[in-house]
Amino acid sequence: MKLHYHKNELPFQYPFTISNGRTKTQQPSLSVSLELGPFTGYGEAPAITYYHISVDDMIADIESKKTLIEKFALIDPARYWHYLHHLFPANPFLVCALDMAGWDLFGKMRGKLLYELWDTPWINTPPTDYTIAIDTIEVMVEKMKARPWPIYKIKLGTDEDIEIVAALRKHTDAKLRIDANAGWTLEEALNKIPQLKDLGVEFIEQPLAKDNWDGMKVLFEKSELPLFADESCVSEHDVDKCHGHFHGINIKLTKCSGITPALRMVKRARELDMQVMMGSMNESSIGSAAIANFLPQIDHVDMDGPLLLSEDLATGLEFNYGEVTLKGRAGLGITELNRRDAEPQRNAE
Repeated sequence: MKLHYHKNELPFQYPFTISNGRTKTQQPSLSVSLELGPFTGYGEAPAITYYHISVDDMIADIESKKTLIEKFALIDPARYWHYLHHLFPANPFLVCALDMAGWDLFGKMRGKLLYELWDTPWINTPPTDYTIAIDTIEVMVEKMKARPWPIYKIKLGTDEDIEIVAALRKHTDAKLRIDANAGWTLEEALNKIPQLKDLGVEFIEQPLAKDNWDGMKVLFEKSELPLFADESCVSEHDVDKCHGHFHGINIKLTKCSGITPALRMVKRARELDMQVMMGSMNESSIGSAAIANFLPQIDHVDMDGPLLLSEDLATGLEFNYGEVTLKGRAGLGITELNRRDAEPQRNAE
């Protein structure tokens, strides 16, 4: 195989703020491609500051072992993930991008979309929500009104959480989901959740700090709404830990190190009778198409990255009032890459 990579800075349509005042105006990401004969597979991993893995870190790891990445005989993408996992045990983000590219390449070689390779018919696919990041109440209302949608994911973790949701509710009958991004104490969660239920909220994502397992046990027993783990569920080893503390898990491909472990996470969550959500880390249509292939297997999805960004890296992933469609016929299902991503970065040669 021949590996190329690209460093991207994708601007957000609006500044993107979550709890604790973390704001981004651009999403840095690494996109990769694996070429084998006439086929090319693509993958992507966004860089997230609070996980302490930058695009430059991923590039440095690529350059240190590029020959080893390229030498693998791609017969089985799952085996390629195991190989990559041992090559880069401390860099799950890079492993995710390469694993994704391996699956895309394998699917194109077989002439099938990934969900077809997994024998999961395209039925009962959940619609994606659209995220409203933290801002003034007036701006959050305007963001919602500018994008009519059947489901909104509202970022909270402020002193005005209830006022924000009450204001949004005045302007929509859509489903509302809350993501506190670990921004509440147990006392705040116990106080806010009943009020949010009265405002028609569907469920709460990561209400408490990721390591507050004692608090989550109490909240799990008392909450009037379902609770989903995000920061508390990073890798496949966390699924069992979340059982009895959350009603469901939110799988992020980048955090868990790719498509291959995500398949195992879905399976294990079902064995534990937990709900499964898959979430966005503001990927372009490359990474979001990988999420889309899981839709027949999951209950909820947050894959609005291409809608939040004002630039995209690929085409072929389409959204119609929450419903998701893949236009490509094989692999991830993307149809075309933007010109700048189709050209190898010079020092990747």
